Amino acid sequence: MTLRKLAPISALALILGTGCQHAASAAAGQDGVAQTPAPFATPPVLTGTPDVATLVAKVKPAVVNITTIQEVKVGHGRQAMPGFGGFGELFRMFPHGQDEGSPFNGDDGQGDEVMKQQALGSGFLVDAQGHVVTNAHVIDGADMVKVKLADDREFKAKVIGRDRRLDVAVLQLQNAPSDLPTAALGQSEPARVGEYVVAIGNPFGLGNTVTMGIISAKGRTIGAGPEDDFIQTDASINPGNSGGPLFNLRGQVVGINTAINPNGKGIGFAIPIDAVKQILPQLIATGHVQRGRMGVVVQPMDADLAKALGLDKAHGALVEDVESGSPADLAGIKSGDVITSVEGQAVTHSEDLPRMIAPHQPGTAVRIGLWHDHKAVDKTMTLASLKDDASPHGDATPQSPTDPAPASSSLGIGVVEEDGKVIVQRVSPEGPADGKLTRGDVIEEMNGSPVTRGADLVARLKTAPTDRPVLLRVRHGEQARYVAIERAGSGK
Repeated sequence: MTLRKLAPISALALILGTGCQHAASAAAGQDGVAQTPAPFATPPVLTGTPDVATLVAKVKPAVVNITTIQEVKVGHGRQAMPGFGGFGELFRMFPHGQDEGSPFNGDDGQGDEVMKQQALGSGFLVDAQGHVVTNAHVIDGADMVKVKLADDREFKAKVIGRDRRLDVAVLQLQNAPSDLPTAALGQSEPARVGEYVVAIGNPFGLGNTVTMGIISAKGRTIGAGPEDDFIQTDASINPGNSGGPLFNLRGQVVGINTAINPNGKGIGFAIPIDAVKQILPQLIATGHVQRGRMGVVVQPMDADLAKALGLDKAHGALVEDVESGSPADLAGIKSGDVITSVEGQAVTHSEDLPRMIAPHQPGTAVRIGLWHDHKAVDKTMTLASLKDDASPHGDATPQSPTDPAPASSSLGIGVVEEDGKVIVQRVSPEGPADGKLTRGDVIEEMNGSPVTRGADLVARLKTAPTDRPVLLRVRHGEQARYVAIERAGSGK
């Protein structure tokens, strides 16, 4: 934003000021009103309110502005928007690279003109050697990275490490001086909802912008991936803030500002600094992160699943599938088991499990608490190494032949048999399975017993206990899951 663009607003303010001038003020003549002493020599700090100005003066020197330059091909008839090169990505919840067809992209693969596209972000210095922490998406695709300090010194920087799972990258200033300021890394776990926080960054290229708010929530899942665990804040976060620090009132970084909800106002998200501190030494030393893995696919628990499995409440992570030859397979973990703890720490929700396993290095022995066959057991496994990119799940729907079998009155579904599979053909509206099963689901098991024919389904239903839901293992494409269904007439 240039001064020329701001001029009309400034001019309007001057016109309004002149038009609203009081007669008494006009009568004062050209000498104007004499300046009077201020009531306070220094602004008072009210009891219970934070002294944000002092905090900002202390921490702002360690916050940096990041500019990335990327060479892109621009086709005929498409023009990159000067000054807006990096803003398109910030209107996505969790960007990784550029959107095809985006006006901010400028690369349709058919271009014959090379243009330099500029993107903006934020970061902060973490040590005297010139290491800067930012978001991985800030520097994705960059051919050149420049870092500008709060005192206007500018340096070229090299990307020395990145972790796309957590969306964190580390830069190294080239020819770093010996007098670099550094940010203090705090702890995000003790931070409480409602605490004041301060965000500093480079929104829309307006460097060293300070905003303030509170921690609105913790442990937010926004669909970013297996490492989803965000701090939500209402401190204003805008395009360009990505990678900047979120400070507590002690001047410690408790999060990295990362994402915004484009449909909301005052809804921003930051990566907890505790997760960043776990991987930072690896990123600086090796440029990448090694994480442990079990080799399981899990799903959330609900009240019906808990009842069907004999648990007193919904907690833990229900194992959908176990990879053959994986640490979990070798330890004897089976589909239908519920993982309830890792190293004695309770697994409250299924999304907690990847975050609890990942900090353990490959080759580490880890004790896993399970609910297996209606009783609690412990298993010990040696973790394997987690690959950078997770395998995608298929979403193919099996084709169903005509002449479906009659619907089961107790489950409210109609099924067909095809190649040794029992496939859901229809689901009765408002029936027991409505909202839990869909057309094309393949029923593989009921209460732990295999189902390969419609007759198997009927037989399993006849012998299933009536005092709890039936537990189905179903598959849709390559994705398996468990579903608990209360049969019609069984009651809850």
